[in-house]
Amino acid sequence: MVQKTTLDSGLRILTESLPGTQSVTALVLTKAGSRYEHKEINGISHFLEHMFFKGAEKYKGAKEVSEAIDSVGGEFNAFTSKEYAGYYVKLAAHHKELALDVISDMLLHARFDQEEIEKERGVILEEINMYQDTPMYQVAWDFERALFGDQPIGWDEGGIKDVIRTLQRDDFVEYKESLYTTGNMVVCLSGAVEHEEVVALVKKYFPLERKEPTRTMPAAVEGLPTVKRVNLGSKKTEQAHLVLGVKGIPEGHKDHYVLRVLSSILGGNMSSRMFMAVREAKGLAYYISSGSEDYLDTGTFYTRAGVDVNRIDDAIKEILVEYKKITEAAVDAQELKKGKEFLKGKLTLSLEDSEHVAQMHARNELLYDQLKSYADIAAAVDAVTAEDVLRLAKELLKPEAMHLAVIGPYDDVTRFEKLLA
Repeated sequence: MVQKTTLDSGLRILTESLPGTQSVTALVLTKAGSRYEHKEINGISHFLEHMFFKGAEKYKGAKEVSEAIDSVGGEFNAFTSKEYAGYYVKLAAHHKELALDVISDMLLHARFDQEEIEKERGVILEEINMYQDTPMYQVAWDFERALFGDQPIGWDEGGIKDVIRTLQRDDFVEYKESLYTTGNMVVCLSGAVEHEEVVALVKKYFPLERKEPTRTMPAAVEGLPTVKRVNLGSKKTEQAHLVLGVKGIPEGHKDHYVLRVLSSILGGNMSSRMFMAVREAKGLAYYISSGSEDYLDTGTFYTRAGVDVNRIDDAIKEILVEYKKITEAAVDAQELKKGKEFLKGKLTLSLEDSEHVAQMHARNELLYDQLKSYADIAAAVDAVTAEDVLRLAKELLKPEAMHLAVIGPYDDVTRFEKLLA
């Protein structure tokens, strides 16, 4: 059972004790994702994530930070999404205090030395190059750009190279001070933990005064002139990569778990409709799956695939056929049950991992001020009916709502626009 304590500072502390484990994941999550940026600082959220590892008060450089965790066989990492950023350490339970010592030093006392900024600037630019040279990743960002246009939710989390080259120390300090505040953060430990001990440790290592964020996240804007139905990335590749889908629904929507079941049935696994029809029956794709991105005020639903460059038109047509089929007839009882059990089974497996448990609880608390147990989620999944799936499919998967992103050896965007007509 997850437990929660809110300190006088406003900092929220969550714990869940997981039986049968000797490890702990310590995670700090904060509302500081790329949706909080504007054009002149696009990419700072991710750049800042890197800079926290470059030296603070106690652990004065990247070497000291890494050695502290490596010396006890632990793992540490960080991530930046569009709505939040996270920092975690996973290690043996008796070293949990070390995890909080390292994370708190990074987040509270980072120096942001200009020399380190200059060195890490090159690292960030190379990371952007890596993703741009990996079409199966880049095409997902191109899809959201096609869907949302030129606004923060449509921008890549990595940022723009020209902006990365100009960011200076004052930019990092101001951005951190505006978002890394007690009212904007959650500390979560899961694994072999005891709640009151964790509360005492968090008080020790995060002795902060109450402070609310001074930067707000702009809502997603509808109907921008920069939105386009097809985003074509012309690149010489041996395999074409595509994402085809529509705007989805916010994660807090009443149909959230209906969408999850719909996604599972269409393309969640190797016996799903997309996999069997596009890959197995027609041999058009190597990888293919359906999924969703769920944001606070909007979302996406998509199918992504890596396909034969000479048969991409056929692949797109087959995906559209499967979209159409699921809007025309309710799924049968067996397929519905399989979709639900797949979701619950994957959740069961994930809850054996303290890292996943920490991220799930911290994210739900940070973004939605609520905590969900396995029983809560399983009940919501079980409540989905075939009629719900059909209704939501009809609402979302309309031909005129389709957007497409493609990366491959093509230069004629009208070719793909015609497929969506």
